[in-house]
Amino acid sequence: MASAKKTILVVDDEPHIVLGLRDALEFEGFRVISAARGKDGIALARAEAPDAVILDLMLPDVNGYAVCEELRRIDPYVPIVMLTAKSQETDKIRGLDAGADDYVTKPFGVNELIARIRAIFRRAQAARSATAPETLSLGEGEVTVSFTAHTVTTRGHEHQLSFYEVELLRILAEKSGQPVSRDEILAKIWGLEGAPTNRTVDNFVVKLRKKIEKSPDKPQHILTVYGYGYKLAP
Repeated sequence: MASAKKTILVVDDEPHIVLGLRDALEFEGFRVISAARGKDGIALARAEAPDAVILDLMLPDVNGYAVCEELRRIDPYVPIVMLTAKSQETDKIRGLDAGADDYVTKPFGVNELIARIRAIFRRAQAARSATAPETLSLGEGEVTVSFTAHTVTTRGHEHQLSFYEVELLRILAEKSGQPVSRDEILAKIWGLEGAPTNRTVDNFVVKLRKKIEKSPDKPQHILTVYGYGYKLAP
């Protein structure tokens, strides 16, 4: 059960999905608010300041990408999980670039989605109670990450980081110079078991490299350990 009455905003125009999510999330101890239209979801986000958002990509008035971008402007830190029937890698990357923190393809398992939501809050609580440094410097000071402000400054340009991006960097920084497996990252951040078809970690690394690396296709900071995972260059 959730340890606090956290609010989850569900933006989806399919009543049976909203009902199923509401029943499951309320059973877990969360407060659920919902909207069937993108504009209504944005208004609810402004009024209620939810702790996390579950957002459908296909909405009757505004597409989920545009809604996601507006939600991110309202709150740079709120975790956003995008739901969609699309499964192409390009669609996932576009959703992540719009500000989504996670991507679940329909049909999905409610238990898996709840596990991801619970992992979000578990990592957030662990981050608040951790004694790790609040900043991370990469290279010869050319890249500075603020774990508290959720920003990365690269060669004088500041970029906003999402919850998952911050947590991915935090895990790599905790084992700087050591390989961290995809399975460990999935379990700690998303609360998921590893699977050969799960590209979640890889998608986030692609997104992070765009913000951190001078040449994302020739990374110097977030390095690939082929067949295993990633490591942060010490």
